[in-house]
Amino acid sequence: MLVPGRVLLVDGARPHAPGAAYVTDIGHSVRSLAFANTEPDAARQWYLTRDQAWSYWTIPPDLATVKVAVIDSGIDAGHPDLVGRIAQGRSFVGGSWRIDTCGHGTFVAGEIAANPYNDVGIAGLAFNAKLLIAKVVEPDCDVSTTAEIRGIVWAANHGARVINLSIGGVRDPLDPDLDSYSAPEEAAVEYAYSKGALVVAAVGNGTQAPRTPWPYADYPAALPHVLGVSAVKENGSVPTYSNRDARYVDVAAPGGPIFSTIPENLVDASIPDCVSVPYSDCGPSDLRNGIGTSFAAPQVSAAAALVLGADPQLTPGQVEWVLERTASDARPSTGCSGCSAGRDSLTGWGTLDVESAIGFLAAQKVLPQPDADEPNDNAGSSAHPLHAGSVEATLDYWDDPIDVYSIRLRKGEKLYARLGRSTVAPTSLVLWRPGTVNVTGGPKALEANRLVDSSDVSGQQRLAYRAPAGGTYYLEAKIDHPSRAVDAYSLSIVISP
Repeated sequence: MLVPGRVLLVDGARPHAPGAAYVTDIGHSVRSLAFANTEPDAARQWYLTRDQAWSYWTIPPDLATVKVAVIDSGIDAGHPDLVGRIAQGRSFVGGSWRIDTCGHGTFVAGEIAANPYNDVGIAGLAFNAKLLIAKVVEPDCDVSTTAEIRGIVWAANHGARVINLSIGGVRDPLDPDLDSYSAPEEAAVEYAYSKGALVVAAVGNGTQAPRTPWPYADYPAALPHVLGVSAVKENGSVPTYSNRDARYVDVAAPGGPIFSTIPENLVDASIPDCVSVPYSDCGPSDLRNGIGTSFAAPQVSAAAALVLGADPQLTPGQVEWVLERTASDARPSTGCSGCSAGRDSLTGWGTLDVESAIGFLAAQKVLPQPDADEPNDNAGSSAHPLHAGSVEATLDYWDDPIDVYSIRLRKGEKLYARLGRSTVAPTSLVLWRPGTVNVTGGPKALEANRLVDSSDVSGQQRLAYRAPAGGTYYLEAKIDHPSRAVDAYSLSIVISP
């Protein structure tokens, strides 16, 4: 006989790990199902509970294996919680990728893929992940942007479906001397997206910016097709160090204190009981408390691996959309006093909720249709060639606000373009002159290349232009106002003498 209010613990076979558990209040008819984190330091992983990491399943499901790239400072490949969890690696800064003298990469890797079944230490959130390690951090612990770019391309070429970038550079649209935008970095991200990889990046910490809090997300989080992650505390509030950004903060996840793996060579043996204990409480001070958006992003990367494990056919854009739109909305009642209902500059769509994301997929909810022409987010080589005819595509104000098409015109030819709008959000067209390489940025820098804007004609956007000279012109479709939904559009063009 069971006593009302007591806990019922059921042990049984699990496909990948010993023990299974669910907890139920016998006095209620609703049962909360989840399989347990049975690793020795599970109690210190409050962030997995906050993420609803495994709450959807009663036992670990048989998910597809997903390669997750950690572009960082390397890894302690001999760490007892990471052995067998690595697919391959490469160093782009010399030395061995198997050695991590800074500790940051090993910490991030543990959050994602520490062995959850070995009765040692902690459990990585993505029990189906295999790691690709790209070492891009110099021995002095500074990030090499050139190495980072090469690492992103390498990871994409070696099958990464998720790329974690817990690194970044300051963004300041008002100060070109401070702004660290890199066109090659954007090109690498676009390449990874084209190869089927979702890029997840920390939005950055104000402690590395001119002031705290800083109102702009770092690069690469502020690039198209990158899921930008901010931080929340255990009480739901957003720490001052977490960068704000109304456009490029997409979701939030626990940012500290985080408990994770560290390299064995960084264990501080002077701390009592810390001899040969390669976890963050025995490491240097910057890892001991584990605070930063750097440590929030890996949880989202791991969640993406679980989502892809449940449905490997999803595109990067669809995975991003699922994680964003199923996030738990942050507001004052959840501990975030500065958050408003809906999307905000502190947490984006809200805090990570893996249970909701997996449940959304299981319920066979309708996802945005893949856009076959992506990534086409700028002029020049980034644009998608378009000939006379029509194309069906999508725009997303937050993640894919523009599509750019290249159109070849001879001297004297006339271009007619028509954009059929949905009722989701207003969209419009802009035609750019030959030689244009960038259609984003400040209006003064772009005005010289802007030729003509579309006009509203009976609910459609229409544009006509006669080419005074032959060349490759660029037609931009853009979504003009914020919208929760993805906007589907139909673009038709006719070229006449």
